[in-house]
Amino acid sequence: MKTFPLLPLLFLTATGLCAPTALEIGPGEKEQLPRGKEADGIVGDFILRNDKVTAVISGNLPLRRANMSTFYGETGITPGCLYDLALSGANDQLTIFAPTEQQGPVSWVRVAKDGGDGEAAIECVATAANRDGVARRHVYAIRDGWQGVLVTSTITNESALPKKIFVGDKWTTFWRTGLAPLGAGIMWAEAVDPADRAGYAAGYTEAPADIATVKFRELKPGESVTLSRFVAVGESPAEAVGLVAEKQGKVGQVSGIVKDTAGATVAGASLIIRPTAAVPAPATGETPPPTTAAARLAVRTSRAIGIGYTDAQGRFTLRLPPGDFDVTFSDAGRADVTKTFTTRTDADGLNVEMAAAAAVKFNIRDEAGISLPCKVQFNAIEGTERPNLGPDQRAHGCRDQYHSERGDFRVAIPPGKYRVVVTRGIEYSHLAKDVVLKGGETFDFTGTLKRLVDTRGWVSGDYHNHSTPSGDNTCGTDDRIINLAAEHIEFAPTTEHNRLYDWAPHIARLGLSPFIQTVPGLELTGGAAHFNAFPFKPVPLTQDGGAPVWNKDPRITAITLRDWQAAEPDRWIQINHPDMVANFTDADADGRADGGFHGLATLIDGIETQNYQTSELLGDRPYRITRDTKTLKETVGYLREYIWLQLLNRGHRYAAMAVCDAHSVFGNGVGGWRMYMPSASDEPAKIDWRENSRAAKAGHSYLTTGPFLQVTTDDGTGPGGQARTLNGTVKLRVRVQCTDWLDIDRVQVLVNSRAVPALNFTRAKDAAKFKDGVMKFEETLTVPLSEDAHIIVVACAETSDLRIGYGSSSQAKIRPFAYHNPIFVDVDGHGFTPNGDLLGWPLPVKKMNVEEAKQMLLQRKMDAAPPEPATEL
Repeated sequence: MKTFPLLPLLFLTATGLCAPTALEIGPGEKEQLPRGKEADGIVGDFILRNDKVTAVISGNLPLRRANMSTFYGETGITPGCLYDLALSGANDQLTIFAPTEQQGPVSWVRVAKDGGDGEAAIECVATAANRDGVARRHVYAIRDGWQGVLVTSTITNESALPKKIFVGDKWTTFWRTGLAPLGAGIMWAEAVDPADRAGYAAGYTEAPADIATVKFRELKPGESVTLSRFVAVGESPAEAVGLVAEKQGKVGQVSGIVKDTAGATVAGASLIIRPTAAVPAPATGETPPPTTAAARLAVRTSRAIGIGYTDAQGRFTLRLPPGDFDVTFSDAGRADVTKTFTTRTDADGLNVEMAAAAAVKFNIRDEAGISLPCKVQFNAIEGTERPNLGPDQRAHGCRDQYHSERGDFRVAIPPGKYRVVVTRGIEYSHLAKDVVLKGGETFDFTGTLKRLVDTRGWVSGDYHNHSTPSGDNTCGTDDRIINLAAEHIEFAPTTEHNRLYDWAPHIARLGLSPFIQTVPGLELTGGAAHFNAFPFKPVPLTQDGGAPVWNKDPRITAITLRDWQAAEPDRWIQINHPDMVANFTDADADGRADGGFHGLATLIDGIETQNYQTSELLGDRPYRITRDTKTLKETVGYLREYIWLQLLNRGHRYAAMAVCDAHSVFGNGVGGWRMYMPSASDEPAKIDWRENSRAAKAGHSYLTTGPFLQVTTDDGTGPGGQARTLNGTVKLRVRVQCTDWLDIDRVQVLVNSRAVPALNFTRAKDAAKFKDGVMKFEETLTVPLSEDAHIIVVACAETSDLRIGYGSSSQAKIRPFAYHNPIFVDVDGHGFTPNGDLLGWPLPVKKMNVEEAKQMLLQRKMDAAPPEPATEL
């Protein structure tokens, strides 16, 4: 078999260098584990360390995986994989490197060499007896002077039959990745936030000659295949690529410095490097090059062999195989500059001049002069190109927005004309100015955000959001906290997927303790119902932080959460984005109503009736025809708000919840939905989670995308409470406030889940009842009742959206909408009794196909056409 030769990997013995080390992490060694945004090492894992890097190899431990997403399924455990790789003292950005996509059980992970002979190694073995006759052995080796780990995999077919095996590797999760066409190919990856200045690369030093194109191989009985690859880490992907290229063969070097026209060095500029031949000019008649910043960046990155950065002094060094390369220098607020260079076997100079940076300098405070967390939109106008400040997952620059933990900050942005909008959630005013920026100019943006909406006695909360420990996203935890604070969420339990975690240290480190409160919790996730619960006590450096295991029967999951660690009477338990049909009407999915999982409703405190999207509470059906987001095929979409209204009439009493379920900052960020709960203190630092949870359990809450709604009966009963009427009517005091960038034009009262026509008030027909100031609606409404009833008031806008507050982010399409948990009214004096009304529809069940659903809709003379595919703002 032809292979790429493994070049000599010399052991450096320079004075002062310590021998490489391999060890198992016990309780006494846990402080040796690397730290960082993606650090996943726990007690029982293994460390490889030399003078330059620290690596973590996952131990053969129960349920071992880096996080929920590596990988899904019963065989998704990943013992014996590279979980962390970081420069000494640096911030780990690697979630997992799985050689030959190693997953599933292994026979052992152990120290193979302790470093005494100059090499330290960890061995992972899955014997043939446990892996369908195919044995796998992975050895992770390190020597001093290596800025990475050599990973050698040997796969042997010990069975009597030919076996088809996969030999490709997998790693996660990064913002930008690429394949440098060097040797057999070098994979490279960049940290999700380029500001973290970390990059990785992996390339073969020994492998079959066709490894770049043939990942599935058939092994005859007794046949083996061996693969070696060097996995490098650097302060940039380009540095890591150079390290791998050096292991594969001869490399050259180019270095230089970047300055602006005034002679000042440019620190932190990015360098996108491509072979010159990879960037041909478009031929006549071809599609012209992309014209937006984001599109150009995507094209450049797709052709790149790596991305580099200038250091604090504006210097850079690139080590690449000899050849001709183009490098594009980019820095926020400046025009790009592209240079062509040839690498040589000795150092070569490349000096670059860029324009002076343009920027906006902010000083945003409240009326007391306190610096405020806030969000800025840079809305390009009058032909200016939409800026691209960074990835969606980042607070400090995501697309054309910037979220800040304080009011004084500077944002570099390309010259042009912008409508700059500053907001802080739905209680404060907004600032908007048209700003014209010239090259090298800094515009001072100073302003005061006024707290217009009076929410005294109430605090805003969002019980469901995520950051990178969840595994299904790469939003930094600090970025999530900044996002929450900028959108003025005051109470946000920590709810990472399948991991007990606590955001409190992040909040304190960011200086945001006066603005936001948290409590440790989790989202327990599996193939069916997902649950959020708090509080718990995280157990650091253990699998999943000490979290329990999900069960497909939601009742078992709910009971497990209720009693985990210790019984806690105020513990909150909710079902997230619930499948109302599976949970409450048709548990076995046989197409017949069976009441769902019996007893489940008594084991939970709430369900998410609102999760990010626009509300369907005022809809007229329990399902609609929609389209699958991937295939665009027609499908039946169940509307949980309507089914909740049906179930209220059947006696269900769990609370309705509104959350954002954020996984990024831009787009699927926080702020679109929130709740308000009563609080003895208006200061976030003094919020009592027990009081908050108790209020939520009792349904004492409002759900809103913007309007601040307040509703009480004439005896002071509010949401979740029960009132008594002696004369067949109940009076409701309804107040709706909105900040200066929001409005409402409709107030609707629902009685026993039905919208009452006589209690439908619109700005068009009832103009006298609506106002134009902060107080949009303030009326006492008389509601006639003929039976026990639950009452919900809705305040919404039918002709406006959240665009002013969210700009180009997708929350902009959501309409202002607010409602509350029901107020229950006893009419006959025998306590409240639900009326059982299903609103003219049978409770939905599974197995309903598109044609059956269309027939049901058409019988009621309702639109049965699916929506057109969504378009981006």
